[in-house]
Amino acid sequence: MNDSKKLPRGYRRKRVREILGILSKHKIKEGITPEKLRAIVEELGPVFVKIGQILSMRQDVLPEAYCEELAKLRTNVMPLPFQTIAEVLESAYNQPLRKIFAHIDHEPLGSASIAQVHKAILLDGTPVVVKVQRPGIDETMRIDLSILSQLTSLIQRTGITGDVIDFKMVLSEVAATARQEMDFMNEGHNAEVFMHNNRDIRYVDSPKIFKHYTTSKVLMMSYMDGVDIDETERLKEAGYDLGEIALKLEENYIKQIVDDAFFQADPHPGNIRIHDGKIVWIDLGMMGTLSRRDCELFREAIAAVAKKDIRAIKTVVLNLGDHDGPIDHPRLYGDLSDLMDEYGSVDIGEMSLSDFLQDLLHICNQNHIQMPRGITMLVRGVMTLETVVARLDPHASIVSVMQQHVIKPSIENIDLKTTAEKLSRGLLSAGTHSLKLPESLLNLSETTLKGQSKINLEIVGSEAPIKKITKMVNRLVLAIITAALLLSSSFLATTAMTPRILGIPALAFVGYLGALVLGGGTLYSVYRSWRKKRKRLPFFPKHKL
Repeated sequence: MNDSKKLPRGYRRKRVREILGILSKHKIKEGITPEKLRAIVEELGPVFVKIGQILSMRQDVLPEAYCEELAKLRTNVMPLPFQTIAEVLESAYNQPLRKIFAHIDHEPLGSASIAQVHKAILLDGTPVVVKVQRPGIDETMRIDLSILSQLTSLIQRTGITGDVIDFKMVLSEVAATARQEMDFMNEGHNAEVFMHNNRDIRYVDSPKIFKHYTTSKVLMMSYMDGVDIDETERLKEAGYDLGEIALKLEENYIKQIVDDAFFQADPHPGNIRIHDGKIVWIDLGMMGTLSRRDCELFREAIAAVAKKDIRAIKTVVLNLGDHDGPIDHPRLYGDLSDLMDEYGSVDIGEMSLSDFLQDLLHICNQNHIQMPRGITMLVRGVMTLETVVARLDPHASIVSVMQQHVIKPSIENIDLKTTAEKLSRGLLSAGTHSLKLPESLLNLSETTLKGQSKINLEIVGSEAPIKKITKMVNRLVLAIITAALLLSSSFLATTAMTPRILGIPALAFVGYLGALVLGGGTLYSVYRSWRKKRKRLPFFPKHKL
């Protein structure tokens, strides 16, 4: 079935008019506040809601207040009629529903911006959940993204948003993320990878994917009963220890981040259940990934925070992030030092990891360092999980669990083969360099005696001082040249050289003119610098005697 056929002719023009009408209704010309942005996104419909949910995780490009407001976007939307759902299913499976299901509920378990979910029973009696994509949503997404791109360019040219929101920078990435999430084959693959990663964790479970019944538009998985993790009273009545659940939830989430580098990016209460003594992750459509390099750097960052090693944190930040222009190293070091001073007095068990990571992202933004998408998704995931954990156990600390996991790993978490290989390579490298040490020292002594040795220094954070020194040297050179011209011209003026201008030799006249131009330029440059410095000084009113 071609979903694009469901869109009527002229849909694009009609949709543009709708969007412009909504923007006008919310008086976008007067500026965009976080609350106004969320209201606009909700009214624009399911596609924009999904875009807003994705953007809420991008604290590297949107201010914190906007991300927090977009995170409140409603997850439930008006459900589609069951007849429409039935048509999508029969088209996907190319056969009537009665040949697949013994029963399927007409009322959905949930209805979101991209799809809605129905409980069903297969012919063999197996209870399942069927996630059905809204028809035409992919074409609607493509058109809305195209319109949004044009409107974004127009809005930014008018300067309505100023420097607060730069949708243009992330629009292509948002589009790629949304399209990937709309392909349910990806979600099925995510679920299988997640199940494999947690196969040895006895207290973790996730739905089984029925590959034969899964397409890009329909996802079928086993039905997982249980109690939503935020229903604390029901959990207590069932005999569960909320503190134990909180601790195991933290431990598993840290494992997903640090060990697996593949984690649930949206761990809100609706995506986590407790069933038969297990934590069940039921929605794995939005997963965060970290490269092995980024995962190792994240480990180093946590260890550096625990040791309050500012230089190590700075190194990790620079290695993790991307930056086009020069970095103001003293400013970055000072910002990180202030951050550690703020959190340094806080007990590790009372520290909020999400607050710390948000503050760290803010420092990166101020220093023009952009973090990879996986890190920003991690921050949003940690924020959500800390809220869930706090409801179970207010005294639980994800930082303490992470510290134990990262800094004091158990022997089971150590890959002995990998560790042995690293040690062998390190010993071999150290041995090789040790054998070369006498030769290197001999070469150094010989070149020093010959006066040929050179010392290469890299002065970190020296860009600004070097610019000032360069300016001073340039002025000094110009002053020397000016003085040389004056002296040489004065010497020539005493001779009888011809031709002559105003009674002095022409060559001396040109020299005086050059000295005047260079000297005047130097004095004007000094005056401008003095004026700028004077403007930066505090103003002290004159006191009357």
